[in-house]
Amino acid sequence: MADIGKDIERPLGQAVRPPRAARKLSGGAIMATVAVLAVAGVSGAIALREKPFRKPQEVAVSTPKVTAAAEPAPAPPALAPAAPKPEAPVKSGGPQIIHVQTEEGDGPPKAAIVIRDPSTIGQNLKIAHIPDKALIETSETGPLPVRATDGRRPFDVYARPWSGGRGARVAIVIGGLSVSQTGTQAAIAKLPAEVTLAFAPQGNSIGRWMQAARQSGHEIVMQVPLEPFDYPKVNPGRNTLTVAASADENLKSLHWALSRTTNYTGVMNYMGARFSADAAAMEPFIAELGKRGLAYIDDGSSARSLAPDLALKDGVPFVAGDMAIDAVQDRGEILKKLDSLEATARAKGTAVGIGSAFDLTVDTVSSWVVEAKKRGIEIVPISAVAIDPQKG
Repeated sequence: MADIGKDIERPLGQAVRPPRAARKLSGGAIMATVAVLAVAGVSGAIALREKPFRKPQEVAVSTPKVTAAAEPAPAPPALAPAAPKPEAPVKSGGPQIIHVQTEEGDGPPKAAIVIRDPSTIGQNLKIAHIPDKALIETSETGPLPVRATDGRRPFDVYARPWSGGRGARVAIVIGGLSVSQTGTQAAIAKLPAEVTLAFAPQGNSIGRWMQAARQSGHEIVMQVPLEPFDYPKVNPGRNTLTVAASADENLKSLHWALSRTTNYTGVMNYMGARFSADAAAMEPFIAELGKRGLAYIDDGSSARSLAPDLALKDGVPFVAGDMAIDAVQDRGEILKKLDSLEATARAKGTAVGIGSAFDLTVDTVSSWVVEAKKRGIEIVPISAVAIDPQKG
């Protein structure tokens, strides 16, 4: 009866098992138990971690605090600042990282890194008014343009960048700047930056106007007075190069004109129908331009000019004007010439117009350029349409 009472007090579902004699655990069983407990412990520790294990290289990428890596990955290219101020022009080769300084001010200069593409040769427009010292030769009359020791030319370094496209392109050169102060100021302010400006060496404050023009984005050239027919009755001005003068005398006059300012890509004739047709006069003149890395822009007024052949011979970039756009000072006539330039550009790919800094010309060209761009015409600097023998 005593056993029956104990069975009643035992919870339901538990069967009565006869008592067994205690037995010893074997060594293998103990080892198995320990192994099971160890695995369970490690699994629990992993589960309680905030993040699971990752591959070391993935941790290095996703966790900024990791500083060590088996093989450091190459650093990504630095981004160019919003307004880079490089001090050195682009050199040939692959993309370059150039360490530069911003413009000087009251505080210390700030360093910057600029990544430049050598396929777009030319100065940054923000510093286009600053001459490259490597391209300057000191003379008695002023700074003369010269090739750098590494072969760079003023023609390349001071050229205004453009798209490089092969659509219809029109280059327009407006000459006579620096003769009239108010006219020069208006031309620089009103003309689109793609229009090339030509400075007369007889003008005043050329250095100041050069800086204003370059800071506004214009490419510039220097006009040189050459002897016309009926000289001196028709006189281009001071230090005109003539057929009667010796080569040394003409080079001295040329150097005077070239030293009037800096940062120009080439020389354009002012008059010169007689001079440009005389081989003895033209040969040393063109050769000197080649030596100094300058282009020659022929205004196209004389069909007898020897400039194309001599430029090719001496490795001088050459451009010939297709037409004068403002021989008649009438808005309607100027627009006709400009429309003719557009038609020529669509037929041949390029066209070059030459004008002077008259108020009417400046206003007409400025408005026409805006409309021409809408019609798909690209207005380019004069260097963009030059035939350069050194580039094949």
